[in-house]
Amino acid sequence: MMVKFISARVFLCILFLVSACVQADIDVYEFKDEAQHAQYQQLAKELRCPKCQNQNIADSNAPIAKDMRHQVYQMTLEGKSSSEIVAFMVDRFGEFVVYTPRFDFSTWLLWLGPAVIGILGVLVVVLMARRKVESSDSILSAEESEKLKKILAEDETIS
Repeated sequence: MMVKFISARVFLCILFLVSACVQADIDVYEFKDEAQHAQYQQLAKELRCPKCQNQNIADSNAPIAKDMRHQVYQMTLEGKSSSEIVAFMVDRFGEFVVYTPRFDFSTWLLWLGPAVIGILGVLVVVLMARRKVESSDSILSAEESEKLKKILAEDETIS
């Protein structure tokens, strides 16, 4: 009976030690007011983790996302505006960190590409349809057309 009691104690001690090592790493930040907290939350959801595939820094567990969250927190406490923080992150990590990149020379194809491809597709369809209509008028030569009329006329007299 005593052996079972000691083994249960040992088991609980080992379980306690293992669980202490596996605790979650949760960022807990304190803000001066609710406006700073709201700004931080908004930026954490707007900024994308450079390591993760299409995951914002609020949801990412990557070390780079943790660093980015801390940087956003520090800049928020310093009183920086959202646009200043986003500009800093874009300068540091590139346009990838924002879900809606700016419209400039390096991103014009990203913004205008789908519209240009759509317009070209419509243009190709219209031109092919016109070409098909024009070519259907000249499928038969005059001689072949006369032969066809004769065959159809013979078919009508037989019926």
